Amino acid sequence: MHNPPFFTDDTIVFGILMFLIGVVFYTSSKENGFWKKFYNIVPALLLCYLLPAFFSSFHIISPEWTEIEKGKVITKSSKIYFVASRYLLPAALVLMTISIDLKALLNLGPKALIIFLAGTLGIILGGPIAILIISVFSPETVGGQGFDAVWRGLSTLAGSWIGGGANQAAMLEIFKYNQQKYGAMVLVDIVVANIGMAALLYGIGKKDMINKWLKADNSSIQELQDKVSSYQESVKRNPTLTDYMIIAAIAFTSVGLAHWGSKVFADFFSSNFEIVRDPKSFASTFGETFFWMITIATFLGIALSFTPLKKYEGAGASKIGSIFIYILVASIGMKMDLFAVLENPGLIMVGIIWMLIHFLIIFLVAKIIKAPYFFIAVGSQANVGGAASAPVVASAFHPSLASVGVLLAIFGYIAGTYGAILCTYLMEIVSPQ
Repeated sequence: MHNPPFFTDDTIVFGILMFLIGVVFYTSSKENGFWKKFYNIVPALLLCYLLPAFFSSFHIISPEWTEIEKGKVITKSSKIYFVASRYLLPAALVLMTISIDLKALLNLGPKALIIFLAGTLGIILGGPIAILIISVFSPETVGGQGFDAVWRGLSTLAGSWIGGGANQAAMLEIFKYNQQKYGAMVLVDIVVANIGMAALLYGIGKKDMINKWLKADNSSIQELQDKVSSYQESVKRNPTLTDYMIIAAIAFTSVGLAHWGSKVFADFFSSNFEIVRDPKSFASTFGETFFWMITIATFLGIALSFTPLKKYEGAGASKIGSIFIYILVASIGMKMDLFAVLENPGLIMVGIIWMLIHFLIIFLVAKIIKAPYFFIAVGSQANVGGAASAPVVASAFHPSLASVGVLLAIFGYIAGTYGAILCTYLMEIVSPQ
């Protein structure tokens, strides 16, 4: 928590984010010279993520801050991420899925799910292994007694990194970690998860080299991309104002339906099923409006792909969806404080070792089954980032692949609580007393 940043007005902050995205796209469009070489090393998507992080780290903008009003400390926050994740993300999912070839999507086969589950296993085993390693050098970092025991706090990371916010809250409820110290765990969650996402985005620029090392069969993904690209070319046309208006109507009517449906489903399941109301249950996810919003938006996009509205891909539907995704990426980057690593280096190191083990296992399994880097990146982010960022990583490969990230993230929501409980019990066993 900080004092107010230089800019607190969201209108100004949004302008800064759009300026940064514009600069990235302008420089990345250069076909020769320094920028061509630069973007061969650093993907444009990664830079759209890191530049807002630098601005946030130097306190020019900030996702959250404190002010004193009438003698009281008031917490204030930017609404940009909320708007991007609740309005632009579901709109993007619909527009990016509207041209999907469902048969080709299903032909991706079981490797995506296998790699996702390998990522889950990496989180479950990574926690206790990280504690064992750190306890050799600094047992006080991962020790503690009673409700102050660090393994209790780390349970919330396991919940967040396998499922999402609902699973994280469930772990806090189940293991009763001292809430006065909980802020340190939130910091580790944000810092390490964002470092992990940055690494995955960097890897996208090296995907051909990684796939060669993995000896991966990339044919099913390439087939899906080729089918979508061929369809895009077959319906491509110069868009009119009417086309843009109809695309906007498709997107935001779907957003409205997704929000309405999410409340209906969440209220229905919460009202009629006691297991959903239990924060300790895996089924508590079905009472979360965000879960239903993302799910409904994805299935609306798939349903529309069977209608004549699919032809609006030729007028640029997925490109508009990509604009929304890049705004979301910038808003996520804004939440990253690069200097926060220095505030609690011991716990941050636990998180980094934990994430490295997650990556080690997921890469090892991918090497064994010859799965492409796409499945690694999306499977990892579906665990650690959830439905808000998994489609971001997936769409970096091709806009039509965004729905793969969402579908895997849904598995994470369901598996999150029980996977995190198993991880926590293992952490308790290995924690220094």
